[in-house]
Amino acid sequence: MEKKPFIHPYMPNSAPQVQKAMLDELGVGSLEELYEDVIPKDLRLNRPLDLPQPLLSEQELKKHVEGLMDKNISCDEAISFLGAGCYRHFVPAVCDEINGRSEFLTAYCGDTYSDHGKMQAIFEYCSMMAELLDLDVVSYTNYDGGQAAASSLRMALRITGRTELLLPKTMNPDILSQIKEYCQHVATITFVDYDSSTGLLALDDLKGKLSDRVAAVFWESPSYLGTIETQGEKIAELAHQSGALVVAYADPSALGILESPANLGADIVCGDIQGLGMHQSFGGGCAGYIASDYREEIIAEYPTYMYGITTTHNPGEYGWGRALNERCSHISREKAKEYFGTETGLWAITAAVYLASMGPEGLRELGETIVCRCNYAIKLLSQIKGLKANIFNRPVFCEFIVNFDKIGLTVAEVNAELLKKGIFGGLDLSTNFPELGQSALYCVTETISAEDIEKLAAALTAIAGEGRIK
Repeated sequence: MEKKPFIHPYMPNSAPQVQKAMLDELGVGSLEELYEDVIPKDLRLNRPLDLPQPLLSEQELKKHVEGLMDKNISCDEAISFLGAGCYRHFVPAVCDEINGRSEFLTAYCGDTYSDHGKMQAIFEYCSMMAELLDLDVVSYTNYDGGQAAASSLRMALRITGRTELLLPKTMNPDILSQIKEYCQHVATITFVDYDSSTGLLALDDLKGKLSDRVAAVFWESPSYLGTIETQGEKIAELAHQSGALVVAYADPSALGILESPANLGADIVCGDIQGLGMHQSFGGGCAGYIASDYREEIIAEYPTYMYGITTTHNPGEYGWGRALNERCSHISREKAKEYFGTETGLWAITAAVYLASMGPEGLRELGETIVCRCNYAIKLLSQIKGLKANIFNRPVFCEFIVNFDKIGLTVAEVNAELLKKGIFGGLDLSTNFPELGQSALYCVTETISAEDIEKLAAALTAIAGEGRIK
C-alpha cells in the first residue's frame, strides 16, 4: 500500500499537490533544483531535521506550550531585584489598551503617508520625548538602546571624520557588545577608567586619552552600575576642547528628577524607552531613541525616519510628514546612513501614551519614589553584618551594588538561596567586573514595595548568618 505523504499542519504549502503547482509555475522540476543555485551543497544539512512529531490539535498544542512555560518563574511569582537594562516598571492599563487597538497593532509598519493617525501618534511621541530631554529633534525608534548608542557613535564618527571612541569601563556589557559590532571595523575603541572609590568617570584618565583622533566621548546617566554621573559638564568641556562630540546614554525614567545630559553639554543623547509603558517580555519590549539639538550637521546623519509637522494647501491647517528621507534606507540602501527597520513603531506609540498619561508631575513622582525606595533598601541591607550596600557611597537611581566578600559566599550561592525564598537576587557582576569581587547589581523600581525590601533584608540576614563572616 502506497504511503500517504505527510502534510505538516504548521508548514505552509507542504501539501505535495501545492508544491508541484508552485514548481510548475516556476518551471522547476524539484525542490532540490530550486535550491541548487541558491544554497551551496556544503551548507545544506542533507538530512531531515530532528524535530518532534507535530501536535495536531490546538488543545494538545496549548497544553504542551503551557507545560513548557510552567518551568519558568515569573516576576509575578517571585520578587525580582534584577534590572541591568530591562526594568519592571508599572505599566498603566491605558498603554496596553491603546497599543492593542488594530489601527496601531496591525498597522504599525504600514505606509504612514496613508495612515495619518499613526503619523501623528509618532510625532506626538517625538514631541514629548524632546520636551523631556530638552532637545529639538528626536528620531523614530531604533531596535533598542544598544542600537541607539551604536548608531549615535557612528553619527559622531561621520560628523567629525575621526576614528577613535572613548567609552567608560563601567558601561553596560550588552550595549558594549553592540557598539563593538557596529564600530570596531571603522574605529578604535578605547576605555576610560573609573574612580574606584566613587564609580564616576576618572577625569584624569579622560584627559590623558583625548586627542585629535577622538570622535566622541560616551557616558551614561545613570551609569550601568547605578551611580549618577555628576561630572557631565566637565566631561563635555574636556571633550569639546579636543574637538570631540559628547554622546550620553540617558534613562528617560530618570529625567523627571535628573537634568537632561543635553543641558550638561551632550551633543547627542540616546537610550532605551522600555521603561516608558513596556512590559518585560523575554528581554523586554525594547526600542531606542536618538536626540539632539537643531544643528544641521547632526540632523543630516540621523539613520532613522524623522517625523515633523508641516503646512498644507489650506492656510492654518497642518499635517504630518517625514523629513530628509534621502538620508535613510527608505530611499536608497546603498547610499543610506545606516539600515533601519520599522518594527519598533508600536513602542513609540506606547511610550507616547505613557508620557501623556504620566505628565511632568507623574515622572517627577516616579523618580522620587524610585530614589526613596532605593535608599530604603540600601539602609536596610547596610545593617546586615558582612554586607556592603552601595559600595561607591554615591547617589543612585534604580540600581546599586551589594558586595558579599565578607560573608564568604559567592553571588551565585547567595542567589541560589534567595531563589528558594521566592526572590530573584541581583545580577552577578563578578565576571564582567572582577575588580568588584563578589558583587551583585540590585534593582529597585516603583514596583518594589517596602515589604518586598524588608523580605529581601530578612532573607539576606539569614543567608549572611549561615556564611563564614571574615
